Amino acid sequence: MARRLPPLHTLRAFEAAARNLSFTGAAEELHDTQSAVSQQIRQLEDQLGVRLFRRLTRGLALTDEGRLLLPVVRDAFDRLGAAFDLLHSGEMQRVLVVSVLSSFASKWLVPRLGRFRRLHPQIEISLFPSPAVPDFARADVDVAILWGDGEWPGLKVTKFLDEEIYPVCAPGLRDGKPPLRAPADLRRHTLLRSATHDFWRHWLDAAGLPDVAPGQGPVFDDSSMMIEAAVDGLGVGLARGALAADDLAAGRLVRPFKPALPSPLAYYLVCPEGTAQRPKIAAFRNWLLAEAGAVPAQKPKKKR
Repeated sequence: MARRLPPLHTLRAFEAAARNLSFTGAAEELHDTQSAVSQQIRQLEDQLGVRLFRRLTRGLALTDEGRLLLPVVRDAFDRLGAAFDLLHSGEMQRVLVVSVLSSFASKWLVPRLGRFRRLHPQIEISLFPSPAVPDFARADVDVAILWGDGEWPGLKVTKFLDEEIYPVCAPGLRDGKPPLRAPADLRRHTLLRSATHDFWRHWLDAAGLPDVAPGQGPVFDDSSMMIEAAVDGLGVGLARGALAADDLAAGRLVRPFKPALPSPLAYYLVCPEGTAQRPKIAAFRNWLLAEAGAVPAQKPKKKR
């Protein structure tokens, strides 16, 4: 519903007159005539249906309604002024707001942001955790990192990272009792599951284990929590490679055996077509593509 707001010039006249408690002082400040300011105040009062000033012999006094309105109008002008200063300074052009899955942000993006900042110190990154496609027309978001099939009509869609899925666990779990040496050993271990994308059934079928039931282990709403549970030795997680890469490289996780399942989903950067070539968005896109290409494939370590 459209707001019925008074004309801006009447609010400016009111704020100046209330601050100076004088139509003459407001007129000098606004480079207008005293009669014009008085007429604008009368127009505002008529629209609101209340009197904002008491006209005194020498100067003005605010009515109760005027005292109520003044801080609201003053705050609105302060906010407008701050926004215009921000736009004029170009600061808004230096902030890139990224909507991103919290799991991908914590396990992949955030550990790498230092490299982006070194390459582009003039661009500030602001992360907004969300799994959904943002409404770019309404949300204060420049780009989104999504995990999906790439079908988002009307948007500029760039795939930057393919995925494969494989079991991971803590080294102590792999080497414990019972040991975890072959896919068949999963029958004696707890399987950690994702609430949103549980691919255990697909992986087990591909590994020749149709008799193993994956539906009895803990369920995690966030994939990064599932990986942390695997690090802590709570069970075997079916991890996305991008999310497990750093923990594998650091030795906190291991791949107990080789079979990996190509994921039907991938990571994409999406944004409106009309903003896709803005310098800050192009810089972030190019960096993501380069960074994703630098991620080495994780291979199971050979036992000595």
